[in-house]
Amino acid sequence: MKNLLAMFILLIGATLLVPFSAAKTAQTTPSVAGKWHFVLSTEGGDRIFEPVFQQEGDKVTGKWGADGNVKGTFSEGKLALEFPVTSEEAGPGTLKINGTLADDGLTGEWAFNDYAGSFKATRIKE
Repeated sequence: MKNLLAMFILLIGATLLVPFSAAKTAQTTPSVAGKWHFVLSTEGGDRIFEPVFQQEGDKVTGKWGADGNVKGTFSEGKLALEFPVTSEEAGPGTLKINGTLADDGLTGEWAFNDYAGSFKATRIKE
């Protein structure tokens, strides 16, 4: 009888915990999908960009300006992008962005040809 009671209690406990753990997982799955406001710090002053990202699993794609087709990954809160773009000031090259997502914002480092710096980005709520 004690074994039957113990099994019943375990079954009820497991049944109650499953919805809570599933809800917690759904709420804590971070994503970079959407429109962003990026501020890249450069020696010549801040540069502003508003890319749009899509995310499928850990794969990130999207648009960066008129000709930048975003390619990269987002996993465990870390964004890593590397894709070709053409700068009005510096010409064609590869833009690399490495950042961390926290509180619906991104911070990190960028590099383009011989240039590099830090960036901050906030999600644009539409």
